[in-house]
Amino acid sequence: MVLNKCVPNDVTYGTIINGLVKQGRALDGVRVLISMEERGRRANEYIYSILVSGLFKEGKSEEAMKLWKEMMKKGCKPNTVVYSALIDGLCLDGKPDEAKDVFCQSQKAVLLWKEMVNNNLIRNEVCYSVVIHGFCKDGKVKEALMVWKQMFARGYKPDVVAYSSMIHGLCNAGLVEKGLKLFNEMLSQEPECQPDVITYNILLNALCKQSTISRAIDLLNSMLDRGCDPDLNTCDIFLTTVGEKLDPPQDGREFLNELVVRLFKRQRIVGASRIVEVMLKKFLPPTASTWSRVVQELCKPKKVRAAIDKCWSSLY
Repeated sequence: MVLNKCVPNDVTYGTIINGLVKQGRALDGVRVLISMEERGRRANEYIYSILVSGLFKEGKSEEAMKLWKEMMKKGCKPNTVVYSALIDGLCLDGKPDEAKDVFCQSQKAVLLWKEMVNNNLIRNEVCYSVVIHGFCKDGKVKEALMVWKQMFARGYKPDVVAYSSMIHGLCNAGLVEKGLKLFNEMLSQEPECQPDVITYNILLNALCKQSTISRAIDLLNSMLDRGCDPDLNTCDIFLTTVGEKLDPPQDGREFLNELVVRLFKRQRIVGASRIVEVMLKKFLPPTASTWSRVVQELCKPKKVRAAIDKCWSSLY
């Protein structure tokens, strides 16, 4: 064609690139893209989506992301097909967090989801988790619930991320009771689907905002009983609550101190130590008796001896 001065157009280039990708030669397709651009032709979203998808399928995720960034840099706005290829590729590559970020960047989330469904790109629980997270983060709870129902209809089971995202979306929409119902459903699932500290914090925050502090305490008790330790966010939620919702307000020292004691009684030393660290950072020191227990547990004779020896070796 070229020798006969018959100039290839976008369709020609797209057909060749598509053929190369189907042959498992996505990198050769990228070379054709470079040649196309050197001849003054500008690749469209269709060509980019073929190459991005092909590179991911061949395990060349770095090259796929590089091509994605080049496309954005050149001002070629990705359509739903390109977004679908990128999200699917990132999920297959074991990078759900990056896939979530990409989904949340899309201003056409509903169209994107439909495109993914129509092209059978949603192939596992991770993909569904990404889509549900994206909808909930964008405040589209109805759309998230629609994806949630379709996931079950297709025989997929939600993981802890999907459950937590859905509960978060429901709570943000003021549907806390529905969030709690979903949480109770989690408790009956397999061990890998059990709520983690993130799930608990979502519900604790929602309950405290509703001023139903007694229910939040009950949930915290359940959290401890099930072996899930509080973290910094858990502490912040209750510190804000006792400082703003109680009359008279409290600084939270007594509450956190009691939490430390309860963790120690359960032999959860690491969890108790983390709460003590939070208390010290917020200038809420534990009581003398609690502090004594912390020191006794953490400062075992061998550990103290090792620390002293290290100090001496550093000095001399």
